[in-house]
Amino acid sequence: VQLQASGGGLVQAGGSLRLSCAASGRTLSGFGMGWFRQAPGKGREFVAAIRWIDGSTSYEDSVKGRFTISGDRAKNSVDLQMNRLKPEDTAIYYCAAASTWSSRTLSEPPAYDVWGQGTQVTVSS
Repeated sequence: VQLQASGGGLVQAGGSLRLSCAASGRTLSGFGMGWFRQAPGKGREFVAAIRWIDGSTSYEDSVKGRFTISGDRAKNSVDLQMNRLKPEDTAIYYCAAASTWSSRTLSEPPAYDVWGQGTQVTVSS
């Protein structure tokens, strides 16, 4: 199975972007899906996740109230609506899928076993 992320680009501060991620190949029964990001010189950071069993969502504190994750379990797809973007949101954004239940939370990279290739988001000031 592969994940394909799209929707990145260049936007001015205060603007919006919508990222999309879809799986191809076999269907993932799934624990959940999420988005992470990595800025230049920094480690990979959790952004948002959705848990399929109950549809619950979680967010990194700095994006709460600005970003919204939504998804379709049947399609193994997930979107990230990003509003009121800030220059510090600039990063490569990666989608990921947790195809099996994990003792890890969905905010932790080891919970995921399938990763997309990343899409660049650049926010200018």
